[in-house]
Amino acid sequence: KLKHLMRKAGERTIDATWNRLGTSLDHFSPQECANYFRNAGYAS
Repeated sequence: KLKHLMRKAGERTIDATWNRLGTSLDHFSPQECANYFRNAGYAS
């Protein structure tokens, strides 16, 4: 989902990419983020 949002934005500079990354995080719920970290083995 994040890769799709970043590719769709098509930013060309590092600063624009970081700014887009920050605003893209609003598309993810806290539960969705927690599930990702749990499934990746980062949460106990």
